[in-house]
Amino acid sequence: MKALITKLLITGCLASASMGSVASDISSTQHFAPMAAGSSVKVDETNPYSMIRTVADITFKRFANEQAEIRKNPNLLKDIVREELVPYINYKYAAFKVIGGSNFRSTTEEERDEFVPVFRDYLVTSYAQVFTLYNNQKVEFEPERDFADEKVVAVRTTVIEPGRDPIDISFRVRKEKKTGEWKAYDMVAEGISLLDSKQAELSGLIRQKGLPHVTEMLREKANKDIVFK
Repeated sequence: MKALITKLLITGCLASASMGSVASDISSTQHFAPMAAGSSVKVDETNPYSMIRTVADITFKRFANEQAEIRKNPNLLKDIVREELVPYINYKYAAFKVIGGSNFRSTTEEERDEFVPVFRDYLVTSYAQVFTLYNNQKVEFEPERDFADEKVVAVRTTVIEPGRDPIDISFRVRKEKKTGEWKAYDMVAEGISLLDSKQAELSGLIRQKGLPHVTEMLREKANKDIVFK
């Protein structure tokens, strides 16, 4: 599992990468059992805790259920990430945070509009590659807290694997002003914000070579095939 977190930190993936099972009023630790693809389970986007747990449950059950197909065609992981995770990630907000305030003024609206979907596709590929390391780890959730007056919530979890030290992971979830729905935008692994890490990595490049250059760099990464190593 340490390898999983290291990979996450290197790729700078955001948000929902190692989440668990259906909500309860106490912390829970569970394995992910198989579920048919295209589940009709409804995701409650008005509750950040429930949203993250349910989305993760659906996603990891698809991994378990489709392992044979995934082994034959690892790029199927991209489809699962795109279908099950992306709808609950505020990738536009994350993309703008990565650009940063100082660089934002030096970029055009057209450049930003081109960057956002490429950044989304880059996240899809990054998540999919990370998920090749998935091995039915356990996840323990802290109890749900009152979020009625909150705009940003950290959903805290602990990833547990026998013989390894526990790993603390928090998912930052932000409430949309217009819809009231909650969407994830960052993951903090062992105290390190992956969004901040990606911003630190790319902001200098954006400043020196421009946003179009970084867009093409991420496009190339996004187009890479998924490989089991």
